Amino acid sequence: MLDVEAAHRDHAIVEQVIADLKGGPLAHLPSGDFHANGAWVVCAVMTHNLLRAAAHLAGAALARARASTLRARLVNVPARIVRSGRRLRLRLPARWRWADPLSRFAAGAGLSAAA
Repeated sequence: MLDVEAAHRDHAIVEQVIADLKGGPLAHLPSGDFHANGAWVVCAVMTHNLLRAAAHLAGAALARARASTLRARLVNVPARIVRSGRRLRLRLPARWRWADPLSRFAAGAGLSAAA
């Protein structure tokens, strides 16, 4: 019974990945050329994997989030990367709603975050 449940969960994860890719970069392939579309798919999958790694660094709250949520909370960020005291800092808006997960991500990437 445990093997069946594990197989079902693995299948559900794969379906989620496919849904994220179809809802994003694979919704429309940009070219009529097979090789160009193949390169597009490879780039889309690499982007998906990098986004999942960023979600893992951001913490448990975003670990299972969909790609659109991750783009809204980790990528489309009104922030600046500034140099202060020979260190790179991520300057976030004051009282920004998603500052904590992004601060955890920045710490994992070697940046210190400041509001």
